[in-house]
Amino acid sequence: MRILVTGGMGFIGHNVVAQLERLGHDVLTIDNYTNYGIVSSIELTALVKERAKKVDAMCHPYDIVDQISVDRTFSGFKPDIVIHLASFPRQKAVGLDPSAASRTMSEGLLTLCEVSAKHKVKRFVYISSSMVYGNFADGTNERTPCNPIGQYGIMKLAGEMLVKDYANRGCFDYTILRPSAVYGPLDVNDRVIAKFIIAAMQDKLLEVNGPNERLDFTYVEDTAAGIVGASLSDTAMNYTYNITRGDGVSLQEAASIVTTIVGKGKLKLADRDNTFPSRGALDISAARRDFGYNPTMNISEGIQRYYEYLNTAFWS
Repeated sequence: MRILVTGGMGFIGHNVVAQLERLGHDVLTIDNYTNYGIVSSIELTALVKERAKKVDAMCHPYDIVDQISVDRTFSGFKPDIVIHLASFPRQKAVGLDPSAASRTMSEGLLTLCEVSAKHKVKRFVYISSSMVYGNFADGTNERTPCNPIGQYGIMKLAGEMLVKDYANRGCFDYTILRPSAVYGPLDVNDRVIAKFIIAAMQDKLLEVNGPNERLDFTYVEDTAAGIVGASLSDTAMNYTYNITRGDGVSLQEAASIVTTIVGKGKLKLADRDNTFPSRGALDISAARRDFGYNPTMNISEGIQRYYEYLNTAFWS
């Protein structure tokens, strides 16, 4: 099939593209290589260079709000499926520039929906977030009411509703996916697991804000496998799924695993940031049942792989 991936050179995106290519699909990507104001240009350039080594797909380097360029790409490629990953990545980036975030997450999504409808795309796969739930406990499933906290989660939930509206009007089928706390090689160094590993490697304090806060940490290749599996499954059409490890780990436990693996670093425990939701583990039984989603990487193995990558990439 012909599959267009927006954000296809991003952290999750390039893994999705690589897996689709291994399955023999014809893949095209759109990515404007933004740093969201949180990544240095040197780091981003190095990451993109390494990610590009893993994929063969051509990338169109423009913004998804550019409707003329998007329409031209769809007209030439004629995708069967669109996997929409292009987004501001989390609340921190949204908070630095809410207007730019809204432009990408709202106007950009609207552009893609309009062009997808025009060119009769069969399915639109929208990558949402566990942040749409707001505060949630272990066992939260897709039927749980959403009550997002913060602009990122609010915009992601609004995106879900927009995609469903187009589907309800017969424009295309949809699949909505909600990942959580994704980590692994070739990510930026600004997320919590990366911060823990780098601090430990430098024998510094690992700042654990909310030691008992539990996140459903998911290794990036497992997340990508879930996205690919759902996108190709007829059973997953017009449904929403959690795509996570399904196993909550406390921040203190994650930091302790890091110090054990690295062999250095000490923990500094502090209160949680109340501007972010309190989270747990999501129920992934629907994804297991409907398209065989089976995350295989536990937190210790994932951190070990991530540490080996960071050690080679930055301190060898």
